[in-house]
Amino acid sequence: MAGRAAVPEVIWTRPERTGRGPKPGYTRSDIVAAAVRIADADGIDAVSMRRIAAEIGCGTMSLYNYVPRKEDLYELMVDAASGEYDLSAPPSGDWRADMLGIGRQTRAILHRHPWLTHVMSTVYAFGPNALRYLEHCLGCLEALDAPGGTKMELIAMVNGTAMISVANEQAIAERSRSLPWTEEQEQAVRGAYMASQVASGSYPRLAALLAEGPPPPDADEAFERTVERLLDGFA
Repeated sequence: MAGRAAVPEVIWTRPERTGRGPKPGYTRSDIVAAAVRIADADGIDAVSMRRIAAEIGCGTMSLYNYVPRKEDLYELMVDAASGEYDLSAPPSGDWRADMLGIGRQTRAILHRHPWLTHVMSTVYAFGPNALRYLEHCLGCLEALDAPGGTKMELIAMVNGTAMISVANEQAIAERSRSLPWTEEQEQAVRGAYMASQVASGSYPRLAALLAEGPPPPDADEAFERTVERLLDGFA
């Protein structure tokens, strides 16, 4: 007789703790906070039940009474980071300004927790803090005359733009750490090569573009300009 298939379970509907025995001196929130500290310090691959147990001073197996799967732990961690949004101010009535502000907050949170860019696309993000974030964003977009589905697309695009922006910066930083010379030396060599190719006359359009100047904006300016153009499309 074939075994029964596992029944899906949402971590948010699961009791804080299962199993018997005396009440321990830690909570699910303590477990998640420890996981976030470890990920912030050493990356998401360093997060394990053994490492968390050592962090909070308990037995490794007892943690599974609170968080049965690693996917559940990641979902809890993402929602904990989502709790860092400052949603205290009511919508201003200027949906563009409000969504740009949300995008800035997203970018700042991603910088504080670099592991988020590796985890957010792999987990469901509908915990309590994520739902408060969505509700706030929809409140900001009440002034936008568009269907609800379009508003959800806008929220996703602003969030995705922040993720891509920060992920690119992380990749550049990681590449720089792996170079046997400085990033400035690398850029100087590549700049000289580009200049020699443009000067050959084979790339007139590129030459005209580079002659316009000024140099490309920094990452913050590029992000804001990208989000503003995105919002222009919805406006």
